[in-house]
Amino acid sequence: MNVHFIGIGGIGLSALARFLKYSGHNVSGSDIKATPITKKLQSEDIEVNIPQSANCINNQDLVIYSAAVTPDNCEIIKAQENNLKLLSRKEALDTILKDTKNYCVGAAHGKSTTTAMLSSILQSSAIIGAISKEFDSNFRYLNDVLAFEADESDESFIHSNPYCSIVLNTELEHMEYYEYDEKRFYDAYTKFLDIASLKVINCEDEFLSRYEGEAIRLYPSKDISNIKFFLEDDEPFTSFCLKDLGEFKTWGFGKHIALDAACAILASKETMDIQDIKSNLASKYRGIKKRFDIVQKSDGLIIIDDYAHHPTEIKVTMQSVKLYNELKGISETTVIWQPHKYSRTKDNLEEFKKCFQGCDKLVILPVWSVAEKILLIDFVHEFKQYNPIFADKVMAKNGMLEIIKNDEVIDTIIEGTILGVGAGDITYQLR
Repeated sequence: MNVHFIGIGGIGLSALARFLKYSGHNVSGSDIKATPITKKLQSEDIEVNIPQSANCINNQDLVIYSAAVTPDNCEIIKAQENNLKLLSRKEALDTILKDTKNYCVGAAHGKSTTTAMLSSILQSSAIIGAISKEFDSNFRYLNDVLAFEADESDESFIHSNPYCSIVLNTELEHMEYYEYDEKRFYDAYTKFLDIASLKVINCEDEFLSRYEGEAIRLYPSKDISNIKFFLEDDEPFTSFCLKDLGEFKTWGFGKHIALDAACAILASKETMDIQDIKSNLASKYRGIKKRFDIVQKSDGLIIIDDYAHHPTEIKVTMQSVKLYNELKGISETTVIWQPHKYSRTKDNLEEFKKCFQGCDKLVILPVWSVAEKILLIDFVHEFKQYNPIFADKVMAKNGMLEIIKNDEVIDTIIEGTILGVGAGDITYQLR
């Protein structure tokens, strides 16, 4: 089958493209600009056209487009004119995932981490919305068992054909898609669980505690105990005991890391020996890029890149930074925040105003936004308690981070811990 991906440079669509390529299909794609992801795809013999052009569309069997692609896209229009089979990423999942045994992770927070953990434990194929450090990709193909990060933002997780559905937590978000209908939002999670043969849920989540179906139920406050945090070669690790299964060790800091790992363990133990689970988790999982990702270490300065773009995620990451600083003896914390989407920022503004508590300096970058209405948000007034620095971008250099506005360096940070948070291009600015 010849398949073309419009928006192939996205973290989710690129993984699906790789999956189909390794499954034996002919794959091509396009995007608006070259990125490290598009260059990596080209190195894997996937044809990627930059920029997008109607000439990319000919007689493909299937054209798949990302959620960021708008109806007036030239390739979309050409595919429609040629009467080609045209599917959104969500619609295509039914076809792409129909022949694999899928362990699917859904949640408001922790999906990528838990999916990567699962892949490390199961030693399975993987499609992740982030780069696993174990295999330096958002994708690998090993066998017909698949660890899959399932997306709740557009209900696509109900198209993921789950053998096992894992839900870590739920939180009202992406409500513009759900037309601010809470029942529709939670019904989607219920369906995601109902269609799976095996289910693992965190029953201390308010919604999940009411789930009536058969499931493996985790009660973190009772089932997870003796949590310890420590460093190995300046890398963060957590150890914990789970139920009567003994002690486990995993990369990362925080109670949320123990919860993510516990759900992955409970899903895996249905088919694996517990000692193999312990060994694989401890020795193979090394985190994912952009999740407490230590991108620079030097005397007196640590730079951490984190994908956190929701107040709950930022708050948890701030707690992990506090732990790290205590173990390293670091006293200063600077946060670089690139708000992600006007709608998310406005909908969660009150929580955003609280989640940076504990930082010594806050730098706010322009909102990273794609294909949405620009909303008026008075950042100067709303975040005045932090006395923030407003900048256009940052630039990492060896042993320092420059803060830039109007093409001039307005501040240079040379010591302490710098935490960059956001889901836009801040990850490239920090490297």
